[in-house]
Amino acid sequence: MAVSEGLAIGALAKRTGLAVSAIRYYEAQGLIAPWRNAGGQRRYQRADIRRLSFIMIAQQFGLSLPEIRKVLTDLPGNRTPTPQDWKDISVKLRAHLDQRIAALTRLRDNLDGCIGCGCLSLPKCALYNPDDRAKSKGSGPRYLMGDAPET
Repeated sequence: MAVSEGLAIGALAKRTGLAVSAIRYYEAQGLIAPWRNAGGQRRYQRADIRRLSFIMIAQQFGLSLPEIRKVLTDLPGNRTPTPQDWKDISVKLRAHLDQRIAALTRLRDNLDGCIGCGCLSLPKCALYNPDDRAKSKGSGPRYLMGDAPET
C-alpha cells in the first residue's frame, strides 16, 4: 500500500485493536478526520494509528472524550505529529496525571479507613468523621476526594 492511498478502516481497526464502530464513533466525535477515496471509502493517515492509541490510553487515565478532543486540537491536522508535538501534549497532561496518581494513592492508602462517605460503619469513622461532619463538605467520599478531616 502506498502511503498516499491511506489506510482502510478495516486495516486501521486491525492495527489498533479497535472495532470499526469505535473508529467511526471517534470520527463522529471529531477526534480523527479521514478522507474519502474516489470510491467513497474512508481512508486514514498512518498517524491516526497513534491518535487512536493515544485516545485509548487517555481514556484509561480517566480523560473524557471532550478533554481528549481539546488535547488533540493541538496536533497538526495536515502533517504527521512530530516527537515535539507529542512532548508538548505530555507536558500539558502531566498535571492531570499527577492529580490522578495522588487520588489513586489516597484510595490505596485509605480505603480500609474512614473515607468520609457518611456510612459511619467503621470504628475509625467515630474518630475521623464524628456525626458525619464530612457531609458539610459535599456528597461522596470526601476524604478520598481530597478533603481533610476536621481536627
